[in-house]
Amino acid sequence: MLAFLCMGFGDAIGPFVGLAQEKFVLSNFEAQFIAFAGFIMFLILSIPMGILQDRIGKKAILVIGLSSALLGVIIPLFGLERYPLFLITVMLLGAGNAIMQVAGNPIMRDVSAEGRYSRNLVFGQFVKAIGSFTGPVIPVIAKNFFSSDWSVLFPIYAVSIFITLISVISLKTGEKKEEGQQPATLKSCYSVLRNPYILFMVLGIFFYVGAEVCMSSGVPIYLKNQFGIDIQKTGLAGTGLFFLALLIGRLSGGIILNWLSAGKFFILTTVLSVAGILGLFMGSQTLGFISTFVIGLGFANIFPLIFSITVESMPERTNELSGLMVTAIVGGALVPPLMGAVADFTSVLTGFLVPLACVVYLFVIALVDFKKTKNIAPV
Repeated sequence: MLAFLCMGFGDAIGPFVGLAQEKFVLSNFEAQFIAFAGFIMFLILSIPMGILQDRIGKKAILVIGLSSALLGVIIPLFGLERYPLFLITVMLLGAGNAIMQVAGNPIMRDVSAEGRYSRNLVFGQFVKAIGSFTGPVIPVIAKNFFSSDWSVLFPIYAVSIFITLISVISLKTGEKKEEGQQPATLKSCYSVLRNPYILFMVLGIFFYVGAEVCMSSGVPIYLKNQFGIDIQKTGLAGTGLFFLALLIGRLSGGIILNWLSAGKFFILTTVLSVAGILGLFMGSQTLGFISTFVIGLGFANIFPLIFSITVESMPERTNELSGLMVTAIVGGALVPPLMGAVADFTSVLTGFLVPLACVVYLFVIALVDFKKTKNIAPV
């Protein structure tokens, strides 16, 4: 759970976009490149780490991920004045997040009772959301109460990651081996994608993470552009509200999944997500805040639902599926710059059509997934 908390620190890359845009005076596209720098690491590292994980174990991969993230958050302790140096910090934090996710999500299956993986992974994502929540909240507290700025995040993250690293090194884990499980290779990873169902679910991760980063990075810019709201002073009411909804949604999701099937819950979450994004186009400040919260509730459980449903459909290929689905988190690098480009050429509000399209795709695969999983017992 400490590792899931540290994974959440990687989500600070989204709030970094609006904060760094002010500090370094960046265009919308340049600001969204911060998200690209962090999330491109999922594309570069996830499949190789999934293959390596098959050989050296999930715990060792988790240690590597924590070490990378720790190095990333230590760099700003020596100064945060140059944009290129900040991008290196973001890339290392993104690398650590990618590697931790490759190991952390399947480790949850190793320690879960039969039929409880979806519920437990949702709860792990709830703990991750606590880490995510620190990204927008701590800078607000630092500015309003301690006359500091958002750089205060980095020493806090460094101490937390260091404690987790020491804890994980001393951890003893038992990893499940499935009948018929073969060694993971690059060829075996891509061969899994020949299954259309797996391909669509992996793309679901891609579009979901892209949409989530669009929201966490775009909402502060939206509030400032549409209603003149100061990003740092009222960040808790903007991006912080989104991450608070993620927190509440994941906690409640862990409870709901005790009696509702994962397939039905998947449909419900995508409906909420579509409705929330549409609410941003209504032109009301109050409705904008409400919609931000609704989007967070909808987004809260999509990742663990897709991940757990997919792994349970082919458990003997857990390492390959983990590598592929964590690789798909690269959507957080590729989708936000598209949103930024649309916003630069049209308007900030029009840019939200990009995450809306992503969520509509999720709604479609949720319906397809329900047809596939409707006979599975509730988890």
